[in-house]
Amino acid sequence: MEPLKLGQIHTAFVEGYSSEGYGVVRLDGAVAFVPRAIRGERVDVRITRVMKTHALGELVKIQSPSPERAAPDCPYYGRCGGCDFRHLTYKEELWAKRRRVQDALARIGGSGVLVEEILGAKNPEHYRNKCQYPVGPNGEIGFFQARSHRVVPVECCLLQPEACDRTARAVGSWMKRYHVPAYDESTGRGLIRHIYVRTNRRGQSLCCVVAAGRKVPREAELAALVLAAAPQTVGVVLNVNTKKGNVILGEQYRTIWGENFIMDTLCGLEFKLSVPSFYQVNREQAEVLYGKALEFAGLTGAETALDLYCGAGTITLCLASRARRVIGAEIVPAAIRDARENAARNGVKNVEFFCGDAADTAAMLEAQGLRPDVITVDPPRKGLSPEVIASAAAMGPERIVYVSCDPATLGRDVRLFAEQGYEAARAAAVDMFPGTRHVETVVLLQRENS
Repeated sequence: MEPLKLGQIHTAFVEGYSSEGYGVVRLDGAVAFVPRAIRGERVDVRITRVMKTHALGELVKIQSPSPERAAPDCPYYGRCGGCDFRHLTYKEELWAKRRRVQDALARIGGSGVLVEEILGAKNPEHYRNKCQYPVGPNGEIGFFQARSHRVVPVECCLLQPEACDRTARAVGSWMKRYHVPAYDESTGRGLIRHIYVRTNRRGQSLCCVVAAGRKVPREAELAALVLAAAPQTVGVVLNVNTKKGNVILGEQYRTIWGENFIMDTLCGLEFKLSVPSFYQVNREQAEVLYGKALEFAGLTGAETALDLYCGAGTITLCLASRARRVIGAEIVPAAIRDARENAARNGVKNVEFFCGDAADTAAMLEAQGLRPDVITVDPPRKGLSPEVIASAAAMGPERIVYVSCDPATLGRDVRLFAEQGYEAARAAAVDMFPGTRHVETVVLLQRENS
C-alpha cells in the first residue's frame, strides 16, 4: 500500500462523519476526513494534508450526491467557523450527532449502552440566548474562522436573535464614531475585545462590552446607541479583561447603564442571570434536556440529591421539586449568588449552595458523611477530573446523572465511573446546538448490584 501524497485525487465512498462533522472516506486502508462530504456519497477527493494517523482532503467532484445534501442558507458558511452542518438536511444532522455520541460511548467509554434517541429542536434557528462576538484588531465584528482567531465580519447570524446582531452593530458604530480602538491580541494594544449579549424569553437583552481597560470613552453615547438599536435592552455592562490569552471575560464588572442582570424563565421557574452565570444557550432545548435528566434521576420526593457544576441553579431547582433535599455546588461566586437568589425568588426552601471547586466540594461533603441518593453533574467541555469521579463514587449514590456537552470526555468519564462500580444504564442525546457539530448527552450511571 503506497502512502497518500499531497495533491493526489482519489474516488471514494463516504462512510460517515468525524467528530468535527467531516465526511470519512477510506483510501487504500488510510482514513481521510473531507469537509462537506455526506454519508453515502461517492466523491472525488484531493489530498490536502497527510498526517501519521489520517489525512485531510477537499471535495473535487460529487459523483453521486446524497438526497440529504442541502444548499447552505448562510452567506458566511465555510468562512465563519460557527456552523458545521448547513450543507445537510436537519434529519441527517441529527443522525450524525446521535452516531457520534454512540461511537464515543462504545469506543472511548467501552460501554454497550444504547443511545435511545436524539431529541431534535423544533426551532433550529435564532435559538441562542447568549451571543459572544469577537472584535478583530481592525474593528471587525463577527465570529472566528474555524481553527483560527481571524474574525470574519458577520452582519447577521442564523443562530443568534436579531436583537443581538443589532446590538453588536450598535457597538461597532460607537467604536467608529468615537474612534474607540479594537484590541489586538498579537500586540496587547487597543481596547474593545468582545461584545457579549444575553437575551430572555420576553425579548429583552443585556449587553456587556469586554474591554482591556477600566474605562471606555463616551459611555453615555454607547448606552444610547445600544438602546436605539435594541429598545428592550435592560442594561449595558463593562467587563474588564486586561489579561492576555483567549479567555473572554475578566473578573471585574461595572454597570454603565441600567441593570447588571437579566431575568428569564425556564421549566416554570424564574432565574436571575448575571453576565458570567452559566445558563444553557438554547432555552427550549434546555427544558427538553432537563426533563430527560429528571426522568433518569428517578426521584420520588424522598431523596437527597447533589448537583455539581450547578451554575445559576437551573438543574438544582428542577431537582428540588421532586426531591427532599438538594445541594448545589459551583466555583463561580457570582453564579452562586444568583443561584441563592433564584431559590428565594421561586420559594424553593429545600436547597443549599456551596461555592467552591467541584473536586474540593465533593471531597468535603464526602468527608462529612453526605450520602446522596442521586448525584447530577453538568461539567464544562473538559469533563470531570478523576478526583471528582472518585469522590462522587465514594458517596455511594444509587444513580449518577451525567449531562455532557462533549461526547469524547463523556466517554472517558463513563469508563472511569465503570472502574468505580457505576455502569451506564441509559443514554439519550439532545440537539442543543442545531447547525453545529456540538451535541448534549444525558447518561444514567447506576451502581452495580443496586
